[in-house]
Amino acid sequence: MQPTLDLIRQATIDTPFEGEVWLVGGAVRDMLMGNPPQDDLDLVTELSSADLAHLLFDKGVSEILPVTYPRFGTAMIRVKGIDVELVTARRESYSSESRKPITEPATLQDDALRRDFTVNALFLNIHTNEIRDPLGSGFGHIVHKILQTPLNPDDTYIDDPLRMLRAIRFRWKLDFEPAEGLYESIRFNRERLNIISLERIRDELLKMLSGPNPSGALNDLLNTGLLEVFAPELSAMKGVDQGGGYHHLDVWDHTLLAIRNAKTQDPVLALAILFHDTGKPSTKFVDEHGNTRFYGHEAVSADIARTVMSRLKFPNADIDAVCLLVKNHMRLMSASKVSASAARRLIRDLGDNLDRLLDLAEADISALKPGVDAMDIPELREHLVTVTKETPKETLDSPLTGAEIMAILNLRPGKEVGRIKNQLSDMVIEGQLDFNDKNAAKQAAIDLHNREPNDEP
Repeated sequence: MQPTLDLIRQATIDTPFEGEVWLVGGAVRDMLMGNPPQDDLDLVTELSSADLAHLLFDKGVSEILPVTYPRFGTAMIRVKGIDVELVTARRESYSSESRKPITEPATLQDDALRRDFTVNALFLNIHTNEIRDPLGSGFGHIVHKILQTPLNPDDTYIDDPLRMLRAIRFRWKLDFEPAEGLYESIRFNRERLNIISLERIRDELLKMLSGPNPSGALNDLLNTGLLEVFAPELSAMKGVDQGGGYHHLDVWDHTLLAIRNAKTQDPVLALAILFHDTGKPSTKFVDEHGNTRFYGHEAVSADIARTVMSRLKFPNADIDAVCLLVKNHMRLMSASKVSASAARRLIRDLGDNLDRLLDLAEADISALKPGVDAMDIPELREHLVTVTKETPKETLDSPLTGAEIMAILNLRPGKEVGRIKNQLSDMVIEGQLDFNDKNAAKQAAIDLHNREPNDEP
């Protein structure tokens, strides 16, 4: 038994809770499936969860004063650094405008009926090791790898629409098949997702992207209509033909293949791959030679990424990183070689996200038509390592700060200062100016200031 559970078991021996505490949910399911144990522990009792929580705190088992939620009959404790949720067995009812239930104490049978899926409604007694299947179907659905709701799926999804997203996530996490009617119900009830907070939708999306089959989950989001509800910009990629030059798939299927090939657990990289071609539907045109083009799609894609990620309440740092990657992903797709100066620009512009850009490019290239001549990313990685050793990122900036430029040229803060500083930085990258040579940079700044911008070569 897991050490956390064993501490709770020992602390409740010779108390009213002995034999009355059951592990439920994913931990029991994964144990029966032979999956590695998880730290997400949910315990249920037909007695008072608040009383159980305070008993465990008084005995020194819980490291924190219990956090209780009387309305829902739940309590949270922490044991050996793991958060454990304690629940009073309950039945639930819902209003049409909220996924927060009205609860009342009930039996394990009632508690099983209110859970999301039958395979998550199995109970393990932490004292006797008895396993109980109140619905009579949980064991069978694990054996036959079927995902089903305890109630009619319409009732389950109407009560808690988040379970529509969870159905897709669990389908691919567990490699199960959805029961008959499960997905049809999602399509019918998809607009109900609008009552769910965008943060919760974001979290489910991230779990899908880090799961074992993110492309399968994304395709289910598209086909059930859920994607259209919270990110129609993504579903717009479906069916957009890319022509026969470099591509053999439409924009959507190309994106799914790139995600599948990346096999990444990095959410920023996964999101960058997901958004990298979202600008193609609105920028597509066919030139006079009959070639399909998407000029400027990378900038439009970055704007879409910012819009959707902001809508889903992603942290600003993640939004900025994804947009930087998306906006720059074509820099590695249009040239067979990268010069030393171009490499230095990449190092300067991408900073800590350079490896991610290379991973994005590699995933993008892997989803092109087989046999297409494209950038050799492993070779480029070696080239960038060499350039970085020769010219570290911190030496690829202007020798003069903005304040120094203002003092030398008697300028006030403004666009002219930024223009000169950027051009000094470009001169360093091109090898025309040494990063440590402030005297040469001072003269260059004077020359640049005296030269009208439209006079520059």
